[in-house]
This record gives sequence, structure tokens and C-alpha cells, in this order.
Amino acid sequence: MRADDPRQVAAALRRRGLDLPARLLLDAHRPLRPLLSQLATFISPGLRPLAGTRLDAVEAALADDAGYDRLLEALDEAVPPQGRANGSARAG
Repeated sequence: MRADDPRQVAAALRRRGLDLPARLLLDAHRPLRPLLSQLATFISPGLRPLAGTRLDAVEAALADDAGYDRLLEALDEAVPPQGRANGSARAG
């Protein structure tokens, strides 16, 4: 698995129970992707010791629309099918 693979970020968010909030935030902030990309590049030297290779995946996801879409797809894959069914049953 490559260091810039968005599945690593999605799996880490899933382990912490943050995959659904992250998905909502990414959808809401899509217009800000170019600005977030520049911010990630600016703060990456300070975060590199803490985040390690996951920071590469975040930077790659924010770099262009295709990377952003790959991260969204990885977050969708991280949600188990029963979680989707339960969530839709509660909403209805």
C-alpha cells in the first residue's frame, strides 16, 4: 500500500469512529479544497512528526479533485453495510 493511499486515512478515521463526521465535513467543505490544500502544505512540516505517512495521504487527497474523490470513496467503503442500513432505518 502506498503512503498516499486514502484508504489508510479512512481506516484510521473508522477506528476512531470519525468516518461519518469526516465524510460530512468533506462534503460541506468541497469548495474550500484548494485553500485546504495550501494550508496542509504550509502546516505539514510541523505536523510531520505527529502524523507521519498519513499526512502524505491527506496532502494527496487535497491536492486535486480526483484525490478528494478517492478519499470520499474510501470513507464510503469504510462504513460497513449494516451501518448504512441502520442509519437509513433510523432516518425513516
